[in-house]
Amino acid sequence: MPRAGLDPAGVVAAGAALADEVGLAGLTMGLLAERLGVRTPSLYKHVAGQDDLNRRIAALALAEAGEAVGAAVQGRAGRDALAAAAHAFRDFVLAHPGRYAATIGVTPTGPDDPVAVAEAGALGAFTAVLRGYPVAAEDRDHALRAIRSFLHGFATLQAARGFQWAADVDESFDWLVDFVDRGLRRPASGAARCAGEAAEAG
Repeated sequence: MPRAGLDPAGVVAAGAALADEVGLAGLTMGLLAERLGVRTPSLYKHVAGQDDLNRRIAALALAEAGEAVGAAVQGRAGRDALAAAAHAFRDFVLAHPGRYAATIGVTPTGPDDPVAVAEAGALGAFTAVLRGYPVAAEDRDHALRAIRSFLHGFATLQAARGFQWAADVDESFDWLVDFVDRGLRRPASGAARCAGEAAEAG
């Protein structure tokens, strides 16, 4: 019989917390069972195995990150929304590096996969940020990838203590937010059109 009070959600939450503590690579079923005070086979009543556990942690992390960003941008627009989203996302990664690591490279198996559902929610929060910028529909995916890339790169580097220069990290982050804000205010499609017109004129 499963341990009283232990269910899949509780196992996943405990796994996510342990991943934040020891790193995703250090998370094992055996270590999680020890943390929960049960034998390892007991966990298989709630999750199918290590891969299933990691995927469930990824879905949890994506949902939590999406909720954090969504709440941060509520009622904001333009640079205010971008900055709020950026800081909320970075704060989440710094507070939960292990569970966030589970989201990297995970591939949804279909539209009903919890990973896909959570990913869509997180994407929706960042899409809301773009509504405050003159980004054409055909450029939206590019813009979302740009935002994700700068946030992921900065946050994961900071979490890994990758910034060793004297400049203040928070100032660098705000500088980068300003940089992205300026780029989003000048649509890439418009820049490409101007370049094309200049080439034709030449």
